Amino acid sequence: MKVLGLKIKEAALSVLPVMVIVVAMYFMPFVNLTVTELVAFLCSSVALVIGVGFFNLGADIAMTPMGQHIGTGLSKGGKPAVLLAVCFIMGVVVTIAEPDLSVLAGQVSEMVQNWVLIGVVGVGVGLFLMLSIIRTVKNKPLPQYLMFFYLTLFALVAVLLVRGKDGFTALAFDSGGVTTGPITVPFLMALGIGIASTVGSSKSAENNFGSIAMCSVGPVLAVVIIGIASKGKVTYSLPDYSIESQLGGQILNTILDSMAEVGIALGLICAMFFILQIAILKLPGKKLLNILRGVVYTFIGLVIFMTAAKIGFMPVGFKLGQELSTGNHPAILVGFAFITGMVTVLAEPAVHVLNNQVEHVTDGAISKKSMMIALSIGVGISIALSMIRIIFNFSILYYLIPGYIISLGLSLLVPGMYTAIAFDSGGVASGPLTSTFILPFAIGACAVIQGTELIPLDAFGVVAMVAMTPLITIQLLGFKAVVTGRLKSKRAMRRMLAADDEQIIEFM
Repeated sequence: MKVLGLKIKEAALSVLPVMVIVVAMYFMPFVNLTVTELVAFLCSSVALVIGVGFFNLGADIAMTPMGQHIGTGLSKGGKPAVLLAVCFIMGVVVTIAEPDLSVLAGQVSEMVQNWVLIGVVGVGVGLFLMLSIIRTVKNKPLPQYLMFFYLTLFALVAVLLVRGKDGFTALAFDSGGVTTGPITVPFLMALGIGIASTVGSSKSAENNFGSIAMCSVGPVLAVVIIGIASKGKVTYSLPDYSIESQLGGQILNTILDSMAEVGIALGLICAMFFILQIAILKLPGKKLLNILRGVVYTFIGLVIFMTAAKIGFMPVGFKLGQELSTGNHPAILVGFAFITGMVTVLAEPAVHVLNNQVEHVTDGAISKKSMMIALSIGVGISIALSMIRIIFNFSILYYLIPGYIISLGLSLLVPGMYTAIAFDSGGVASGPLTSTFILPFAIGACAVIQGTELIPLDAFGVVAMVAMTPLITIQLLGFKAVVTGRLKSKRAMRRMLAADDEQIIEFM
């Protein structure tokens, strides 16, 4: 219970800035939040804190150990075909089970059946997880893979443009973020680290990271290919985001829906784990009981988190987007978006998992504090840029093309560790709170500024932006470390030369 208390305290410090901003907005004369909306948001924030606390504890004692045990056990088996086959199946399973993917599938259900989109995206993640494992085993640099696949991706996007389907571009890049959610991230990261600890980490520390980066490419490619093959355009029906639709008897339905989503996702992962436990792993009963306890914590945490986000955060996010756009205050809208983006990422549950893994693997060389600062700045910039795009109504490619050129260019200049962590961070930062607070905020703003018929073009793409900007900010952190290291080396060399000159003068 003491550890749980510490986790909840950490979560409270993360969620508090979001609460302060919304409360401040309540007292602003140009924002018309009701008392009911504010109370629902504050109650949901308290529940969110508890949920994140339980989730982080469950990730530490269940999700991460399960991934590491599977990765280590399969690697030691000496059967690469079995390793790749299991990883492919795990990639498909955890992706199909990811709740956020179902939301995405609903947006294009009039053109592509839900199960087709979910299945294709799942296969994409499975294939790219296999490629990630091959990269780790062969100790190949991550930038080479990223360069090739992103160039291929943008070539296919050009085909979309030729066919007049630019709306699919934003959805495709959004899919790369939603498929790496709170359930997928800790498991796949730990799986990669477990494999790297057996076959790759002795050669290159960057092999501990990169699985999320690779698995984020597969869904984007899959949706782009579906867009090329499909007929028609992206359509979207504006949901009922009112607070009234979330209260009363709907609360129970939301809880049950969250329990079903999380239960299916965790159930599939646990089923795969226990099959491998019987066939390969053979872990002692004490460890299994501890993992089972962690699964229960993870389940409780995610159900509370997702319920609170849907009931309190989604309606308030949409309302704030509407209110800040109605008064024709573009500077306030963009400024609020920047600040909100900076603090919202603090409350994303999977971000804490990533930061802990980074600090542990690098022995503190890359601290949680520096990671969080880089992520916060990146996400803040991404939301602000998204609001500018909504105001002026232009294609997301004006951001994505230069953004990925800069990201891939930086990968040639910074240590591979920073590149792997940066591209992993992109998928991690775009978590469920982005989908349930930031995306409704963007949709609310777009509904007022552009009208609902342009929402697919202008509001979608926010998740893609959240996934892209950390690639730049974290690699800039690595670039700074490189420059600082070179300056220190030059200063040390100058001191050595100066000392030699003094000795020569004294000798003469």
